[in-house]
Amino acid sequence: MEPKLIDHLFRYHSGKMVSVLTRIFGLSNLEIIEDAVQDTFIKASISWRSKQPDNPEAWLTQAAKNRVLDIFRKLKAEQKHLPNINQGTDAIAINDLFLDSEIEDAQLRMIFTACHPKLDSRDQIAFALKTVSGFSIKEISSALLTKEDTIKKRLSRARKAIQKSKLKFKIPQGKSLPQRLENVMEVLYLIFNEGFHSNKKEILIRKELCGEAIRLSQLLLKNTLTRTPDVYALCALMYFHASRLESKTNTENELLDLKNQDRSKWYFPLIKLGNVMMNKAVETDEFSCYHYEAAIAAEHLRAARFEDTNWDKILHWYQCLNALQPMPSNLLTMAVVCLQNKNYNMAKHYLDQLQPEDFESRSYLYFGALSDYYNATNSPDQALNYLDLALNSVNNSLEKEFLLKKKTSLLARLKH
Repeated sequence: MEPKLIDHLFRYHSGKMVSVLTRIFGLSNLEIIEDAVQDTFIKASISWRSKQPDNPEAWLTQAAKNRVLDIFRKLKAEQKHLPNINQGTDAIAINDLFLDSEIEDAQLRMIFTACHPKLDSRDQIAFALKTVSGFSIKEISSALLTKEDTIKKRLSRARKAIQKSKLKFKIPQGKSLPQRLENVMEVLYLIFNEGFHSNKKEILIRKELCGEAIRLSQLLLKNTLTRTPDVYALCALMYFHASRLESKTNTENELLDLKNQDRSKWYFPLIKLGNVMMNKAVETDEFSCYHYEAAIAAEHLRAARFEDTNWDKILHWYQCLNALQPMPSNLLTMAVVCLQNKNYNMAKHYLDQLQPEDFESRSYLYFGALSDYYNATNSPDQALNYLDLALNSVNNSLEKEFLLKKKTSLLARLKH
């Protein structure tokens, strides 16, 4: 079997296996379970070179179960606390846990564990990507633009927090569920955004992160306890954004803004799915930030051409979003929308409320917007000055090229 196929299997099945085995053996044995699953895949990659099993997933699951028990025995774990998974009622009960619906239940439990408020917010994403999604430390480090050692520390800190707080491997119920579900949605939203708009120097779009965030959101919708209008709105937002992934760069791998994207490349089956999700999402009197963000994304998709975009409607949704969740990024986008509307006074009103520090590593977006404002109001020298500041602070090479093209165009204008 090709190494790529083994990697694919590991990504998609290790999270399932870690979750189910954790349900059987408990969170206190999580590290042993993760090591066992890792060992199983190493073993598979060697033994499958000559002959691939008929059912690779079943083979991996059984091998992981056996490996966990081997390790427990070697560690002289107390046998009375371990189920006898080879015979009797324990075997039946445990085999039931490997039914599709039970695997989904176990993964949901793991998502809620990974996003527990007792874990540091910085550790939650790394821990979710490792335990639920099967990403390697190297992949997580690459996705989050963080050193591998830092990721290892975050994972270790998360495991210690789980042990110290004696967290239960369960889906919360009752009054604690809404806040915990909010935590989960926030982590999934951040995972999706890291994929949709990566800060990584050479790779703008990391489809696997987007796909994983969507998959985990769908898991939330399959469970009656976590199937809420907000989750539907989050799913709609992800589908709407994902439909544009193929159009974000051209054949030369150059970044394209919405104005220059080839709209024929937008993937309409995903837009249709987003609309289905959105119809479910609005069956409520209270709208979340995900509702407003999805409404904004839908408005962009509704326009057959960039010139047909209803900027007034988009500004309205942004104002609703900012009233609910005031953020510098909302004000900046509202300024950009006002520039499209040629409402320059209002654009400046929003820009004056911002500082480059509000955007940390993405301060280039702030400088870029100021450059656009001065360009639109016939102050090309100031526009050039802010464009240079944007170029000095941008990290992503595709976005740097995009800004350089703008600079070339601006310099040409200054010459005339």
